[in-house]
Amino acid sequence: MGVETHKTFCRFCHANCAMEVDVADGKVIEVRGDPDDPAYGGYTCMKGRELPDSHNSENRLHHSLVRNEAGKFAPTPMPEALAHVASELRRIIDQHGPHSVAVFMGSGGFQNSAAMAASLSFANAVGSRNFYTSVTLDQPAKVFTTARYGKWMAGPNTFSESDVAMFIGNNPIVSHYSPVGGVPPFSPSRRIRDKQAEGMKLIVADPRESDVARLADIYLPVKPGEDPAMLAGMLNVIIAEGLYDRNFVAAHVDGFDELAEAVKAFPPQVAAERAGLDTDQLIAAARMFATGSKGCAVTGTGPEMAGNGTLTEYLVVCLNTICARFKQEGEKAAIPGVFSPYQTARRAQVAPPVPMFGAEGMPKSRFRGLGHLGWEMPCNVLADEILTPGEGQVRALISVGGNPVVGFPDQAKMVRALDDLELFVQIDPWMSASAKRATVVLAPSQCLEREDITSLSEWWHEEPYARYTEAVVAPPGDCIDEYEMFWTLAKHLGITMNLAGGPLPMDRKPTKQEFLDLAVTGCLVPPSQVRKDCAANGGAAVLYPEKHPLVEPVDEGEFHRFDLAVGAMPSEIGKYAENRAAHEGFDYRLISRRSKTRFNSIGHPLKKLQAKTTTNPAFIHPDDIAALGLEEGGLVAITSPHATIHGVVKASDKVRRGIVSMAHAYGDADAGKDDVRERGSSTNRLVSEVVDYDPITGQSLQSAIPVKLEPA
Repeated sequence: MGVETHKTFCRFCHANCAMEVDVADGKVIEVRGDPDDPAYGGYTCMKGRELPDSHNSENRLHHSLVRNEAGKFAPTPMPEALAHVASELRRIIDQHGPHSVAVFMGSGGFQNSAAMAASLSFANAVGSRNFYTSVTLDQPAKVFTTARYGKWMAGPNTFSESDVAMFIGNNPIVSHYSPVGGVPPFSPSRRIRDKQAEGMKLIVADPRESDVARLADIYLPVKPGEDPAMLAGMLNVIIAEGLYDRNFVAAHVDGFDELAEAVKAFPPQVAAERAGLDTDQLIAAARMFATGSKGCAVTGTGPEMAGNGTLTEYLVVCLNTICARFKQEGEKAAIPGVFSPYQTARRAQVAPPVPMFGAEGMPKSRFRGLGHLGWEMPCNVLADEILTPGEGQVRALISVGGNPVVGFPDQAKMVRALDDLELFVQIDPWMSASAKRATVVLAPSQCLEREDITSLSEWWHEEPYARYTEAVVAPPGDCIDEYEMFWTLAKHLGITMNLAGGPLPMDRKPTKQEFLDLAVTGCLVPPSQVRKDCAANGGAAVLYPEKHPLVEPVDEGEFHRFDLAVGAMPSEIGKYAENRAAHEGFDYRLISRRSKTRFNSIGHPLKKLQAKTTTNPAFIHPDDIAALGLEEGGLVAITSPHATIHGVVKASDKVRRGIVSMAHAYGDADAGKDDVRERGSSTNRLVSEVVDYDPITGQSLQSAIPVKLEPA
C-alpha cells in the first residue's frame, strides 16, 4: 500500500498547527507543517513533529487496565472496564452522595474538542460540585479577572493591529501561549519580528532573559513575585503624567480615583527598588506603553503562580483599561470565534456582570472559604476534599488528560490523596505517574485517530478560521474517544448528559459530529457545516470573512461600566506595599519555566523528546554557582520550607542572580537524587497549598518559591 497524505491539525498543545500527515499501512509515518494554510504557513514546533512517535510508541496503552484484588493491573476490554467503573461509581454515589465523585480535566483533555464539554456535562449529570480543570492550577486569575472587573464586549486590541505590546512573564516563542490580544501561538517568533519591522515596540518583563525578552525594545528583569510593584509604578507614571485615555475613563470606568490614590504608594523610584529595576527603564516602559495607540499588556502563567496572581492580573486589567486597549464601534470584533457557543452582540461597551468567585448561591468547597470560579472548583482544595472525612468527601476521581501526581501543588499530599480514593480512574495513553496509582486506566484514542474541530486555538485567530478534521488512522486495540467514555458511563448510571444545545441522546451513542453540534450550539458556523466546507476544500481549513462580527454601537438600555474598585482591590495595593514576605534562610527564589520539549506533563514518554532533554535542569547564574560552591553539571539540593528536591546545575547568565529556574509539571513522585539525571525533579514537591495561596482564586504559590541552594 502506498503513502497517503492527509490535511489535519496538531493537538499536542492548544496551538492546533495545520499539518500534512503521511500514512502507510494504517500508521502515521511522518508529519509536517502545511505550507498552504492561510494562518500557519507551514509552521510546526519540535513537539508536534513527534506525533508519529506518540501514536506508534511501544509504550502506548492499547487496552484498558483494571486493578484486581491482588493489586495488579489486568488488561481489560473497554466495555468491561467502563461497566466496572460505572458499577463502582453507583456504589460510591449511593453510599456517599453525588459530591463524592470528582472529575479533573488536565491540559491534554483540552486538546480534544469534546472532552471539556463531556467531562463537565458528566459531572453536572451526576450532580457533583467537584469539577476541576488545569486552569486553576496555573492561571485562574487570568481567566476570571476580566469577568470580575468588567469585560469589553468587542474584545481587546489584537496583535496584528498593535503598535506596542507588553509581555509579563510570558514567553510565547516556547509556550505557544498568550492571552487574547497577545501574539498568536503559531510561528510566534516570525510574527513578532514582522510586527517590529513594521514599527511595533515590544516591552518584556521577566526575571530571566527569555527567548522573547531578547527581542524586546525594553527588557525589565523584574524580581520574582514583584510584578505588582512594577505594574503599580507604571500606572503611577501614566496617571501622574496624564497619559491615560481621559475620555474613555470618563465614559466607561468607575473606581479610577481609588486606583489613582492607591498607586501613589508606588512612585517610580519606590516601584523600581521593590521590583529590582532601573527607575528610568520603568518610566520609559510606562510611557512607551501608554503612548501607543493600540496593543495590550498580557501575562504568562509564571506571574500568576508567583504569590500575587490576582493583584497582578488586576493591575494588568487596569493598565489596559485606562489606556482603552479595546475594539471600538465599526471595527471588526476581536477573535470572532467560529465555534464559540452563545454568540452575543459585540458592542463597544462593558458586558453585564457575571457571577464569579464563589458568589451567593454558587457551590462552595469545604476548605479555605473557596468556591466555584465560574463552573469549577479550584484545584488546590482537591487533596483536602479527598483526605478529610465528612459530608461531601470525595471518594472517586476521574482524571482525563491530566497528571495530578506531577501537576498539582504539594506533591506528597496529592499522592496520599490519590492513594486514599476508593476509585481513581486515569484516562491516559501512557503509564504516567498518575496512571501507576490508579485503580482503573482507560486507554483513549490519540489526536490523529479522531475527528476534531479547532475550537481551542480559535481564541488566537484574528480572522474567522475553522477546521473540522477527520481521523486519519484508526485507533489501536479498543482505544476510544473520551466523549464516548463519559457517554457510556452516563448510560450505565441512567443519567442524561446535557450540552449547550440540549440533552444528548442516551438510547444510542451520538456521533462525534452530533456531539460537537450540540456542544457549540449558537456558534457562528456549526461543526457539521464546517465539516462539509473542509471536505470541499480538500480537508484544508476554511475562512468565513462574511461571518466576522462588526462592533456595534452602545446599547443605552443595557449600559454597564468597568469597576476597578470592586472587591476593594485598590486596598490590596496598599497591603502589598506595606508587606514584604520574609523567609529567613531561604534567600533564593525558584521560578517556573516552559520546556521546548514538553507541554506541562505531556511529552515525557516520547523517546526523541526525552533525548533532547533528559532531566529538568536547574538554571542558575554563573556568579551564584561560584558563590555557592556548585559545579556546572553537578547536583544541587533545593530546599523550601516544606521539602527538598535535587537538580542538575546548568549555568545561565539569562537569569537574575538569586534565582533558580526550572520547569514545572516534571518528574515523578518517586524520582529522587539518584535518578535525577534521567527523570528530573518535580518543583511541586516544594510547595504547600494550605500555606501560600491566593485567597480569592485558590492559586497555590508555584513560582517565586523561597528556597536555599546547597551542593548535593
